Amino acid sequence: MIEPMPPGLYNMDCMAAMATFPDRYFDLAIVDPPYGGGARDGEAEILRGGGTTWEQRPRGRFGGWFKGYHIGAYHPSDADGRLMVDQIPGTTKGDGVDIRHWDIAPPPEYFRELARVSEHLIIWGGNYFALPPTRCFIVWEKGNISENFSMAMCEYAWTNYNDNAKSVTIPPQGTAQEKRFHPTQKPVRLYQWLLARYARPGYKILDTHAGSASSLVACHRAGLAAWGYEIDPVYYAMASERLARETAQVSLFDAPARATEATQQSIFEGGEENNGTR
Repeated sequence: MIEPMPPGLYNMDCMAAMATFPDRYFDLAIVDPPYGGGARDGEAEILRGGGTTWEQRPRGRFGGWFKGYHIGAYHPSDADGRLMVDQIPGTTKGDGVDIRHWDIAPPPEYFRELARVSEHLIIWGGNYFALPPTRCFIVWEKGNISENFSMAMCEYAWTNYNDNAKSVTIPPQGTAQEKRFHPTQKPVRLYQWLLARYARPGYKILDTHAGSASSLVACHRAGLAAWGYEIDPVYYAMASERLARETAQVSLFDAPARATEATQQSIFEGGEENNGTR
């Protein structure tokens, strides 16, 4: 039997990655797959998700060319912390970067494979997909979003837990301390909240669409082993640098054993009752 890959962030397709793991290898998968908005390259048929084809909505769910991300996004490689346009091949000054190539809802095989490799599932955007009814859904209320603003005021996650539905209010990503460089980037605090309620010490965590690696940062702070997969090489590079900075800070200021012990104690023993018991 081939030994599974070790914890970490990988630049690879999540379907290829999941195929290497045995059944129920992960204790909890917290995933945020693309909701969709069009067909795959070369396909005319719609994939389930956002509910429109490229012909009907030629710029996709985020407007297609999204100037706020990749270009002008946080990046430690230059003095003012911005990723300059000339660092991205094929772009010119003033362009955005076409993100439509990844805003495609995953096929049904993805959800079957996800359920095969993980015991527990939390799927952001579950309202976009053909998933079974669930008693325990989660609503993330962003708190500071106006009703007339373009960003959703809340987001929904489907879970396979047999528990009461829950909601949490946490401001969205994008502060001086937590720079935003991915269109669907979620705050680390949101993942910390999820881990505090649904994870236990020793859990193995999976994120199939790691994006900005917020989930892996939260897992690192909790002392949990995590596997993340990001297929886009630019986002992967930026997420890797973010994760490296996070791990370096902990190594610099805390003895690893003390940091892990203290983090686990605060996240797993404090607050509300843990609901991750099988």
